[in-house]
Amino acid sequence: MDGNILRVILARPRGFCAGVERAIEIVEKALDIYGPPVYVRHEIVHNKRVVESLRTKGAVFVEELDDIPDGGVTIFSAHGVSEKVEQEAKRRNLPAIDATCPLVSKVHREGQNHARRGREVILIGHDGHPEVEGTRGRIPGGVHLVINPGDLSSLRIRNSKKVAYVTQTTLSVDDTREVINELKLRFNKIVGPDVKDICYATQNRQQAVRDLANQVDLLLVVGARNSSNSNRLCEIGSETGIPSYLIDDAESLDPAWLANVGTVGVTAGASAPEELVQELITRLGDFGPVQVRETGGIDEHMQFKLPRELLGTAGSLLKTGAAWPSR
Repeated sequence: MDGNILRVILARPRGFCAGVERAIEIVEKALDIYGPPVYVRHEIVHNKRVVESLRTKGAVFVEELDDIPDGGVTIFSAHGVSEKVEQEAKRRNLPAIDATCPLVSKVHREGQNHARRGREVILIGHDGHPEVEGTRGRIPGGVHLVINPGDLSSLRIRNSKKVAYVTQTTLSVDDTREVINELKLRFNKIVGPDVKDICYATQNRQQAVRDLANQVDLLLVVGARNSSNSNRLCEIGSETGIPSYLIDDAESLDPAWLANVGTVGVTAGASAPEELVQELITRLGDFGPVQVRETGGIDEHMQFKLPRELLGTAGSLLKTGAAWPSR
C-alpha cells in the first residue's frame, strides 16, 4: 500500500457478455417497435438494475405465460424455455420473441441430437436454474441431472454404450471438467463436448479472476445472488484463499472488509452492467484515495444477431396478427 492509497485492479473481461447485450437489446427494440407493454417471462437476465431499467421503459416481468394477456408481446429470457412453454405460447397465439442466448440454444440442439441417436442424456447443471429447466424441457425423453461427481453413484443408465452429456453454460470450468472426467471413467463410450459448452464469456471471466487472485488482498464480485456465473467467480476467489464477496451494488459493500487491505480486485458477472462497477469504485473512494488500473486480458468481440422478428419488415407480423415462423 502506497501511504493510504487503496489500489483497485479491475478484471478484464468483466460484465456484460454478447448474450446479455443481445437479450437487453431485444427487449428495448421490441418496446421501440411495438410500444409498451411487452411481457418478459422471468428476468430477462439476472440483474436487478437491468430489470428495473427495462421495467421503467415498459417491460412487464411475469413468472408464467398465464400472467400475460391475450395478444401480449411475449419475450423469453436469455436462459431459454422448455418446449412446453413455447408450445403453450403458440397455442395461445402469443406473438413471442425468443431471447435465448445462442450458446444456450446450441446446448439444446446438442441434447436433441443425442436423443435422436438413442442416447440417454446427462445434463451437468444446477437443479432449479432457469437455463437448466429450459434445457431439460428441450430434450426428448428427459435428462439425468448431475452437478458433482458424488451424484454419479445414483445414475441408472439403461445402456452404458448409448450415453451422452451436455452442460449448463455458466458452470465452473474446473468443477465441470472434474465431473466430465468421472463420467468418462464410468462410461467409456460416452460422448460430449469436454468443457466447450461452458460459454466463452464464462470461461474468460473465470480465467481473469484466477489471473487477478495473486495480485489482490480482497475480491469483490458485482452480480446478483441468483446469477450462476457470478457465484462461480466468487467461489474461484475463495478457493484461492482470498476473502471474496458477491455484492449486488456499491451499497452492499461492508467497510469492515477493507481493514488491512491494500489492493482490491473487482470483477462483474456477465449480467452486471459496467455502471455498477464504476459506482463501486466511487464508493471505495469514500474511504480514501483510490488508484485504479485494469488487468491485461482478452478483448471480446463476439456479437449475436437479433431474432428475425425484430429485423426489417418481419416486425409487421405482430401488427397484422400473423403467427411467428418457428425458430
